[in-house]
Amino acid sequence: MSTTAPEPVAGARTGLAGLLVVPATLFVAIGLLGPIAILFRYSLNQFIPGQFMVDGLTIENYVKFFTDSYYLTVLARTVRVAVVCTVACLVMGFPLAYVLARTQSRFKNLLIIAVVLPLFVGNAVRAAGWMTAFGSKGALNASLMGLGLIDQPLEIMFTENAVLIGIVAVNLPFMVLTLQSVIEGIPRNVEEAAFSLGAGPAAMFRRVLWPLALPGILAGTILTFILAMNAYATPVLLGGPKFQMMGPLVYGQFAQQNNWPFGGAISFILMTATILLTVAANLIVQRRYR
Repeated sequence: MSTTAPEPVAGARTGLAGLLVVPATLFVAIGLLGPIAILFRYSLNQFIPGQFMVDGLTIENYVKFFTDSYYLTVLARTVRVAVVCTVACLVMGFPLAYVLARTQSRFKNLLIIAVVLPLFVGNAVRAAGWMTAFGSKGALNASLMGLGLIDQPLEIMFTENAVLIGIVAVNLPFMVLTLQSVIEGIPRNVEEAAFSLGAGPAAMFRRVLWPLALPGILAGTILTFILAMNAYATPVLLGGPKFQMMGPLVYGQFAQQNNWPFGGAISFILMTATILLTVAANLIVQRRYR
């Protein structure tokens, strides 16, 4: 006698699950695609000082962006910072995530809380904390000068290095939590089997752990890359007015220049670049480990 469930029951469950997804899908579509469509439409208008913007269908805002070396430099700097921060988060976050996933300590929950705790503080507050540490009379310079290691303060504030440190500190918990949840789903006996077959730690990591953890790696890198590409508070506070990234540039066009068409064009370019780079990286990694 067959014990398999009737196909109509399975189909009904699938249909019910699909219906449950509809409200969230509509909410995301309206809340995300709607503003993007409006921004894209604004980006095709003309900006005339004193008249806010004039309705039209022109690509002059996109031509202005791609023909001006200043804006191209800002875009390249944003991509560079996002890539460096993503790689740094992956390199530092993977060992920590592995330890959290494999530890049997009774303090594991406290360790996870310690990783999550920085997320309770806003980015602007954390950036302000880094400012007190990186200033010419901040904690870092005062400590180094007090120990006699340097004669004059280091120039850390308002540099790219300060922005990199600040963004990595913001994004690292997201990478760790994403990787930790995936590594916990990898059976420990798979690693033990690799060791029993003569693989060293490096070979086990390269041939076993890394491919199995690839879904979490992709998810973590996508999340941290998108957050770094769209960072605003950290570049403004730690980079200063001379260090421009795409996020502050968009804000300046909307709030300071009141140039909504050009701001919409920059926003759409930022979103498009983020999506294209993310998709390209995923395709390359998946093809490499297919």
